[in-house]
Amino acid sequence: MSLLSWLRQPVDNAPLVVFRWCFGLLLFLETGGAILTGWVKKNLIEPTVHFPFIGFEWLKPLSGNGMYFYYGTMALLGLLVMVGFYYRASLTLFTLLWWGAYLMQKAAYNNHYYLLLVLCFLMLLVPAHTYASIDAKRNPPLKSLSCPRWCLLVFVVQMTIVYTYAAIAKINEDWLAGTPVSIWFSNKSHYWLIGGLLQQDWFQKLVVYGGIFFDLLIAPLLLWRRTRIWAFFLAVFFHGFNSAVFHIGIFPYLALALCLFFFPPEQIRKIFLRRKPMLPVSAPALAPAPPAFKEKAVLLLLALHLVVQLVLPMRQWWFPGNTNWTEEGHRMSWHMMLRSKSGYATFKVEADGNAFWEHPETHLTPKQSRSVATRPDLIWQYCQFLAQKYQQKGYKQVKVFAYTHVSLNNRPAQALVDSTVNLAAVPWLTHQPSPWVVPLQEN
Repeated sequence: MSLLSWLRQPVDNAPLVVFRWCFGLLLFLETGGAILTGWVKKNLIEPTVHFPFIGFEWLKPLSGNGMYFYYGTMALLGLLVMVGFYYRASLTLFTLLWWGAYLMQKAAYNNHYYLLLVLCFLMLLVPAHTYASIDAKRNPPLKSLSCPRWCLLVFVVQMTIVYTYAAIAKINEDWLAGTPVSIWFSNKSHYWLIGGLLQQDWFQKLVVYGGIFFDLLIAPLLLWRRTRIWAFFLAVFFHGFNSAVFHIGIFPYLALALCLFFFPPEQIRKIFLRRKPMLPVSAPALAPAPPAFKEKAVLLLLALHLVVQLVLPMRQWWFPGNTNWTEEGHRMSWHMMLRSKSGYATFKVEADGNAFWEHPETHLTPKQSRSVATRPDLIWQYCQFLAQKYQQKGYKQVKVFAYTHVSLNNRPAQALVDSTVNLAAVPWLTHQPSPWVVPLQEN
């Protein structure tokens, strides 16, 4: 049997159905929670200056209470995805809205925002609504007990990529020394029951090395039948600990939901869908019909997607220097919880021979100010903002210089960018290192 025939064989779609329930619920909790916790207000409504991904400056938050309606719409769409009501239309609209929200601000970037976008794309390609959904009830011919095997395996491959790159990223001097963990845990000594434990050197080392081995081995352990259940319990503990200590939103629960795809489909059916009929024994043995053009196109698209997922995180090695310092190649590379950066920045504006000093706190929220001080791309964007501001005042010749004082993982603070470079006149280089970023001085 060829690999393509094996991937196209029909298997029980129980994992896909149950994951759709979990995924839709998490979409609802993520977007609805962003309203209730004040995240939308703090990051999209209160700021008067925004930092979209470079090249998407035309994407701006809606005025007034518009972003509340924006996120409220996404919350409703999440519920529609969960119950499978106009599934693909609902998920398509959610994906477009989430993509817009993702691109219009990056001062509060989080890895799981990107992961959600990736999973939305994958969920659009698979028939997750053909059982236990309103769509299947409204349209009986849509109902199906099975899906092609690749519909389940693609999520296994995706999460294996995520975990593997997360493990590789942890193999660096700072993480192995336990510096980031020590910094984070030092602020959590007041935690009930575990606060004292978090301060113990042996426990911090356990977190350091345990984090590497978990990310590196969890996917193989979940795939192997003999270790699968123990690996799942380990995942529950690992992600539960991260959720309790670091408060990182829905990511731990999303990671646990994705474990569904590592278990045999029949086992998921017996646990969650007991009334679901068994897939006929002869069905997997039947050779599937030759793929139609639509299926070929989907499989090709998935193959390209996985290639991108494999290659995109590698760009961190394309750029010289410490990625945690320069931030070049950091996003979308599964660098999770690896650095603690602090510092401040001030900006000197030279306009028609006059000098003005600008402090980020004048125009930005406290959270934005902290982010701008430590991220070169945000510094560059803020310099563009200041240049435009002074040009609008009538000044003709405007130069902007950034003076930074930044510390990475408790190192002595140093300049992050060259203060002699007029950043208002420097073009942004997407695929090349920025020469005005000062290399990290290790000694």
